[in-house]
Amino acid sequence: MTNRFVVIDIETTGNSSKKGDRIIQIAAIIVENEQIVDQYTTFVNPCTSIPVFIEELTGINDEMVKDAPLFEEIADDLLKILEGSIFVAHNVLFDLSFLQEEFKRIGRSEFVGLTIDTVELSRVLFPSSDSFKLFDLTESFSIHHERPHQADSDAFVTAKLLLHCINFAKELPLITLEQLSLLAVGLKSDIEVLFEAILHRKKKHIENLPEHLEVYRGIALRKKKKKHIERNYRERYEYPISPNEKEKLLSQTIKHFEVRDGQFEMMDIVYESLRLKKTALIEAGTGVGKSLAYLLPSLYQSVQENKPILISTYTVQLQEQLLQNEIKKLENMLPFAFKTVLLKGRQHYINLFMFEQSLHDEDTQYDEILSKMQILVWLLNTETGDIDEINLSSGGKLFWNRIKQGGWHLKDKDPWVSRDFYLNARKEAENADLVITNHAMMLIDFKQESSLFRTFDYVIIDEAHHFEKCARHFFGKKLEYIPCKYLCSKLGAFEKKQAFFQLEKLIDSNKITPKTPAFELDFSIIELERSIDELFLGIADRWMFERNKQGTQAKTQIRLVNKWMDESKWQPVKYCAEKIIATINEINSSINGRLTSLKRISEKLNEKEKAFVEEIYNIMNEFHELQKTIQMLLIQQSNDHVYWIEGDVKAIPNSITVQSQSISVKNQLGTAFFSKKKSTILTSATLTVNNSFSFFENELGLNHLEHLVKKQIPSPFHYKEMTKLIIPNDVPEILHVSSKEYAESISSHLIAIAQATKGRMLVLFTANEMLRQTHNFMKESGLLEDFVLIAQGITAGSRTRLIKNFQRFEKAILFGTNSFWEGVDIPGEDLSCLVIVRLPFSPPDEPYIWAKSKALTAEGKNPFTAYSLPEAVIRFKQGFGRLIRRDTDKGIVIVFDRRIDTTKYGKAFLQSIPKIPVKHASLKEIIEIVEKWF
Repeated sequence: MTNRFVVIDIETTGNSSKKGDRIIQIAAIIVENEQIVDQYTTFVNPCTSIPVFIEELTGINDEMVKDAPLFEEIADDLLKILEGSIFVAHNVLFDLSFLQEEFKRIGRSEFVGLTIDTVELSRVLFPSSDSFKLFDLTESFSIHHERPHQADSDAFVTAKLLLHCINFAKELPLITLEQLSLLAVGLKSDIEVLFEAILHRKKKHIENLPEHLEVYRGIALRKKKKKHIERNYRERYEYPISPNEKEKLLSQTIKHFEVRDGQFEMMDIVYESLRLKKTALIEAGTGVGKSLAYLLPSLYQSVQENKPILISTYTVQLQEQLLQNEIKKLENMLPFAFKTVLLKGRQHYINLFMFEQSLHDEDTQYDEILSKMQILVWLLNTETGDIDEINLSSGGKLFWNRIKQGGWHLKDKDPWVSRDFYLNARKEAENADLVITNHAMMLIDFKQESSLFRTFDYVIIDEAHHFEKCARHFFGKKLEYIPCKYLCSKLGAFEKKQAFFQLEKLIDSNKITPKTPAFELDFSIIELERSIDELFLGIADRWMFERNKQGTQAKTQIRLVNKWMDESKWQPVKYCAEKIIATINEINSSINGRLTSLKRISEKLNEKEKAFVEEIYNIMNEFHELQKTIQMLLIQQSNDHVYWIEGDVKAIPNSITVQSQSISVKNQLGTAFFSKKKSTILTSATLTVNNSFSFFENELGLNHLEHLVKKQIPSPFHYKEMTKLIIPNDVPEILHVSSKEYAESISSHLIAIAQATKGRMLVLFTANEMLRQTHNFMKESGLLEDFVLIAQGITAGSRTRLIKNFQRFEKAILFGTNSFWEGVDIPGEDLSCLVIVRLPFSPPDEPYIWAKSKALTAEGKNPFTAYSLPEAVIRFKQGFGRLIRRDTDKGIVIVFDRRIDTTKYGKAFLQSIPKIPVKHASLKEIIEIVEKWF
């Protein structure tokens, strides 16, 4: 391999040279013998104007390139630089193909040689990175990036990233490098050449494996650290009762610790509730520090009673925050050692036996190869074996379905049992003081016969406002077209040469004669796949029929009502559902007969065959679940559930799903869950409506419990000085005009306000269509050319990616719906203005809301005051909480929906947030207030 790399980055007027886009800047960094030795940079005259967006992104304008050379004038220099080198770029396909087109356009020969894509290389070597964008990677490795989106700076940091990757790869164990080198042949760039060169050098020296690693069955992985604490012989430590004791304890390890009376108060409530076996509802405002307020007393209680405590959260982010921040602080702070374990569902953990056997496959599928390489590197670092640690591609997630932990049928034959991550996590949890899990896992485990969590007497539920909704989903079902088709493809008809074909080969090689001949089973598998297509096409027809009647938009939900069941149009769907269940029974019977025969001769099977048998068992378990789902959704419906069909007219039948949810979970939760616990603490920043817990109590079935403690702990922030709320008085009433008219009206206000705040604005919507209309009006106005508009569902990227981009640009406006109403943390000056476009009432025709309203009416209650209003208030409180995240934050909240002021129920929204000044103003007055405020 050559020791010479040329790292290229180009800036262009657009994405396609074939469509006339041109290069405006190019940089080449020459790397030899792992050193940056030279650099070539120039602007390029594109002979066309630079689009505004490109100018905003790169900072390069027409003036800067007008006297620059044409591409024709620098082409020979570039080819000379590239000669005999490996071409490197971050997303090499874009840079190289663009250059090749330009060389072709001017009649020069194209570059011929090896390429390395640092995106692909980073995916392999740093599989746990949140993002593989250049800015994010360099930031995480502390590589200074002076001017992102300018070619010279981008090329320089890409070169630094390449060197970082090479140095990292040199430290990998020999066995891992050998495996990566073999697999890398299937990648898109020539990374195998890099691995082979490192491998060649590494083989010249004797390898000393680091102490924390081991090689087992040809795979290098991290040794498991066992943290064993003998509870029975631990000293009894007394909980710090007085504020002085608490302050002394916390200030020892927390820098710049500030006493928060609310935090100390919450600690005492949690401790007393656990000690006296009570259930407590605690609403803790932003800034109270509730995580530490429940963790510290929990640990004292756990130590004093020698009983573990279960902590359940809704989001992965909070789980990670607890482990990385609060738990680490407590480890340094408390006078005793304790053990914390994070436990998730079985499917989150890798089955090492399955993975080991998959390494022997002859792969041709790119995502599978890349995923295997990522996992080989990840195993050197992971202590948990939890897939959430890896940033897999969508294709990689399909591969994960093959190698995830699904239980055992030949457990004693699995050579990896001693190192199994899931078994290890469960074992560790049994000897832990704190076990952290999530709401879904806790509910799933609670329902199982061999429940680990059922033995926990003490439970703390954080983000508790989500618990009822999570339970509703848990007690419901979901049927989707794509997963059904994927499951069928895993088994596959005989000619597809998937699992069924391999099973028949195994049966034949062991001279087993099954009761059901292969051709009959093959016919059943083909028939099943055909029936699933018919089922979803039938459901789609009904969905389209009802949708057209309503004249609704492309994506919509249609309630699945009981009267349909007897209609002639629905009979083919019901017939198909029954046929699928019968066909799965036939397939199950035939395959189980084969598996039973193989189990009898399991000692004759080699390891690859044993792993394959486990895979077949897991596939059949999935078919059993599919059977139950179809039965519950389409054949035996319950009056306690609401059922609906979702779809998108642009993607039929792929987008079609059938879902159900439990209308009420208060009986299941109240009697079967909460009443079985000695003590449960439920906490969140949003549990009350108009200073009352009654809505929350009723929805979770808590109002019949004895010894119920309820406490609101206000935020320590001085909201009166930090924020004010403005209600515009010159926008139309939202219910008096069309959606388009309303969007047009608020757009003119938002443009003016954005100019006054210089961006830094989060605009919250309740509907995607309103967001899209408002975004388009503002963009097309031409008045915000120097602003970056970032919109959920329009701008590409995840929520995290959109927020990071919003924080990156000085003048930015972020538009969000649904998930942006909570969990968004943008402290400081990055967010100075929060706009709530509409009070967050759920649409009354949404299937669950409709069913809930009907049930409440049957009970003699008013659905609006009993459910719709309190639900909207809690969501409003979550949205309001996005603005002030730290005691140094300052900003303005603008609510465009005048119902907050003009209706009687509007007071419930205002009375449920901290007391702050409320101002009614015209647009002109708002601008004056904003300019004065900032």
